Amino acid sequence: MNALQRHRRLTEIWASERGFRGWFSTVNHTDLGRMFLVTAFFFFIVGGILSMLIRAQLATPHSAFAGPEIYNQIFTMHGTIMMFLFAIPTFEGLAIYLLPKILGTRDLAFPRLTAYGFWCYVFGGAMLLVSMLLGIAPDGGWFMYPPLSGPLFSPGINTDFWLIGITFVEISAIAAAVELTVSILKYRAPGMSLDKMPIFAWYALVTALMILTGFPPLILGSVLLEVERAFGLPFFQVDLGGDSLLWQHLFWLFGHPEVYIIFLPAAGVISTVLPVMCRTTLLGYGWIVAAAVALAFLSFGLWVHHMFTTGIPHMGLAFFSAASTLVAVPTGVQIFAWIGTMWKGRPELHLPMLHILGFFFTFVIGGLTGVMVAVVPFDWQAHDTAFITAHLHYVLFGGFVFPIFAGIYYWLPHFTGRKRFFRLGELAFGLIFAGFHVTFLAMHWVGLLGQRRRIPTYSPEDGWTTINLISSVGSFVLTIGIAVLLIDVVLHVLTAVRGRRNPWKAGTLEWAMMTPAPAYNFASLPHVTSREPVAEDPALCVALAKGEGYLGVPRHGWRETLTVEIASGRPDYHVIYPANTRLPILMSAVTGVFFLSLLLKFYWTIPVAMIGVAILAWRWVWGLGLKEDIAPQGIGRGQEVPHAASVARSPGWWGTTFLLTANATFFGSLLFGFAFLWTVAPGWPPPAWLAPSALELGIGLAGIVAAPIAARLARRSGAPLPFLAIAGAGILAIGAVCGAMMLRTPDPTGHAYGATLLVLGGYGLFHAALAALMVAFLAARVRRGFVSPLRRAELPIVGLWIDYLAAIALLILLAGHLPGLLS
Repeated sequence: MNALQRHRRLTEIWASERGFRGWFSTVNHTDLGRMFLVTAFFFFIVGGILSMLIRAQLATPHSAFAGPEIYNQIFTMHGTIMMFLFAIPTFEGLAIYLLPKILGTRDLAFPRLTAYGFWCYVFGGAMLLVSMLLGIAPDGGWFMYPPLSGPLFSPGINTDFWLIGITFVEISAIAAAVELTVSILKYRAPGMSLDKMPIFAWYALVTALMILTGFPPLILGSVLLEVERAFGLPFFQVDLGGDSLLWQHLFWLFGHPEVYIIFLPAAGVISTVLPVMCRTTLLGYGWIVAAAVALAFLSFGLWVHHMFTTGIPHMGLAFFSAASTLVAVPTGVQIFAWIGTMWKGRPELHLPMLHILGFFFTFVIGGLTGVMVAVVPFDWQAHDTAFITAHLHYVLFGGFVFPIFAGIYYWLPHFTGRKRFFRLGELAFGLIFAGFHVTFLAMHWVGLLGQRRRIPTYSPEDGWTTINLISSVGSFVLTIGIAVLLIDVVLHVLTAVRGRRNPWKAGTLEWAMMTPAPAYNFASLPHVTSREPVAEDPALCVALAKGEGYLGVPRHGWRETLTVEIASGRPDYHVIYPANTRLPILMSAVTGVFFLSLLLKFYWTIPVAMIGVAILAWRWVWGLGLKEDIAPQGIGRGQEVPHAASVARSPGWWGTTFLLTANATFFGSLLFGFAFLWTVAPGWPPPAWLAPSALELGIGLAGIVAAPIAARLARRSGAPLPFLAIAGAGILAIGAVCGAMMLRTPDPTGHAYGATLLVLGGYGLFHAALAALMVAFLAARVRRGFVSPLRRAELPIVGLWIDYLAAIALLILLAGHLPGLLS
């Protein structure tokens, strides 16, 4: 088989449907990465238009451009779109497109999960846009602080759009984070050990893990606030045992890591593009990886610096102020490593390099103002002024948008296979750079003069008119620059001027394939011996096209790839991907029906939607099984590896592990909220504790012990059905106990204690129902011949969920019964 025949055969196997119908059935990461990026930049344009409306309103005093209600919707939607619908999805799109290519594999770990996440993002974002078009958009700020966002002060549907729409969108973020984590750890080219991974993959891995642990607190907060608004459970009402500060803690437990979730992928772009622009290698690879990991850990200990003015104890102020200053250290390590890279190389001022220089200048200013607001006395003066708004934009625009623009121009030849013909990019950069600094330097200034953020108007006597007018003019210059850049990109895509395969002479694997990339990425998988395989072997692309790597011979119509051992990069097992399907878009649509039912208070359709999701999930997973044992597969170079269905830790096991990591963070945040209310909120202790029940405790503990033990015996037994039946009985016992606790809890609308117990019991009951469904599914698979002594990968996956259920059930029982026993 020659290279052309191999290309045609692989294209038949991997290609998506032709035409626009292929958008709805594709599971290919290249297609989905492009779709993510195009959608994210559509939302970027919408958010930019809203920012222009804000600056038009503030350009002159007593402006009648927009009334207070509309203005509140505008700035809320601007922040929401930029944070949730542009920044994170842009990282997801870039990572989904790039990672298999730079890791030397053919796709991500769970292609259908990628598609499901994309459509959840589209539908959730569309829900928010529809609210804006109907004039009922969220209007409480992108942070939605209670009590202003509670049922008393925001009685309409506006806030519900935010709470439900953002939760829907964040399903996409969690799905992408699971996908990227497993892909980076397991789906790499043979030989690519952790110390040989491209630096962008390290940044993406750290970011994905941060999403898994940073987003669940906000999801919990959104759920609790929506439950309070819909059913009157008083989590944030001080007179009923709640506390509005609980929302701030949950929100900023997400919100501060969010800043670094946005910055770290951009830093990965800088670390990838800068050495190529400087014709050298990255200085301090190990130090940069360590700095990124340190930054991730430190970012979770800084959330209270957003709350310095809420009256927290002085010891807390001192601790979080010191931690906020300390975070500058790993950031500085990266900055100096990049400066050292430029120093040892020969920088060339291509367009990506211009945007990198714009990043340096802008982000350093944002970092310095960040150190300023980390100092408590200064923060007390500048809090909630335009100074904070300007600082935020310097960090986010400088630390994310400039690097993303650099990455777009760097990888655009890879997206299109073409070279630039029109030269609008340099003009766009000049307008963007000048317009941005005029806009936000002026906002720093007017903030120090006392202008509050989120105000719709001001008086001429305040002395802010000239500064605001200058800022507004600068913002329109910035907008023109971004419009020119987007026009330049569109012209690049439409102009059919064929470019070279590797125009930058880069050394990473994404340049070892034809451009634009084929659906299968690599005709055969490379064996990696360095961090820059293409620089080490310029003929690598030809060798791979000839099938001289791994899996170079297409067979049986399989979409096949390899996984590797995490640390060493040695080939681990053989994977066959599922084909294109419309299941992801259908399942996301039914998921959307669930969220719309909550939004519109059509509660009778909620169980219908949940049953629909369960049926589709069953259908989704059922089609992935095998009824015949697959022998170890030859992968080329004289090596054989087992198939994924025959190993204990299959891709599904890894995906479940990281999904449960996010789930455990959600549950831990719920316990944190319970403890916070108990120790801080006024109105405690509650009027009545849950009466302890020895019968419930005994049944619950029996289920907690029996279900995991039976699941382990099922994995080891040649006849797993009897043990699955015992596990199912244990799960039902746990579910019955959680349901009984929900029924016996003190009035959940009368005090936050009862409301919290109701949510804890509901959480346990939901997971018991989920585990019971999984056990039933697994029993059906055993009866239909999908499980054999050599095909047992599904048993450990269900075992993980049962173990998790047992752990949370024990904590729920303790939280419910222990206070009553102690009292």
